[in-house]
Amino acid sequence: MLKIGLVSAGSYAPQYKDPTLPRTPGSFHGTAFACTFNGFDADKAKAIYQDRGYTFAAATKIIPDCKVTKVWDPLRETAEMLAEVCDIPEVTDSPDACSEGVDAVVIVDDGTARQYEYAFTPLQRGIPTFCDKPLAMTAKECQRVAQAVHETGTKFMSASSLRFVPDIVQTKQEVAEGKWGDVWMATAACGNDLVYYGMHALSMAYGVFGPGAVSVNNVGQEGRNFCRVRFASGRDVMLIVGEPPWTSAGWQFNLYGSAGWKAMTPDLTDLYTYLLQAFVDYVLKDKQTVPVDEEVELIAALEAGKLSLAEGREVAVAEILAK
Repeated sequence: MLKIGLVSAGSYAPQYKDPTLPRTPGSFHGTAFACTFNGFDADKAKAIYQDRGYTFAAATKIIPDCKVTKVWDPLRETAEMLAEVCDIPEVTDSPDACSEGVDAVVIVDDGTARQYEYAFTPLQRGIPTFCDKPLAMTAKECQRVAQAVHETGTKFMSASSLRFVPDIVQTKQEVAEGKWGDVWMATAACGNDLVYYGMHALSMAYGVFGPGAVSVNNVGQEGRNFCRVRFASGRDVMLIVGEPPWTSAGWQFNLYGSAGWKAMTPDLTDLYTYLLQAFVDYVLKDKQTVPVDEEVELIAALEAGKLSLAEGREVAVAEILAK
């Protein structure tokens, strides 16, 4: 049984937008992750979360032989709520305590975009660590984590769940087998913030084609991003990210090959199970899927897109990484 410490999982606030916003009970990722490992009591979920208007994402596809044994949140009462519904034995008094007596630590997206700060203690203790998306909002912050990963040699993973959904995995295989011929152009689109949510869209391209972004030219407008991401291979991916009210939420990936085109709206059923299974396979089978430096590059490309729009020029990813 893989024992897991779950960090910052009980409450959420989109503080990446506004640091003054208060955290509120209920976390989409926190509840979904806890359910994916532990399952949940439906009656308790209804009484504790749903009847009170709190977010509860009821994952139904369980990863066997894994159990969250410890949970922590800045709002202790929300960690206690999650522990009650998902049968988590211990609510800890600090995030560091969640990496004591466990085999792995899972850090949840809590809306701050600073959840990576909880990763340093388990990394230093040699505890395999998963940090939910986005790893950070800037490449510089991501590089701090990458440095700790390299210095400690501890297993670490941070990635978008969309990299692991069957549609993207299948498309990766089709491209590798040449089903679509030579593919030099693709589009990836989503709604909301360019970095915080755009990382999902760009991650679909990384999942299919691999890393290697070298420059970004954002020819859009404020709130409407059209980022031509050029890769070292010469391939171009048009990353389209529109914020409310310009567009609604959603995800789309299209590729244009010499032997055919493919248009896809990925099926997100059980997406967190696929993501967390990839982390479990890394911990137990040493099957690494997303090296930390690849995630640093991805965030740097998104940051380059922001700078490109602000300054009206093409920005090299290397320029962002050198800051």
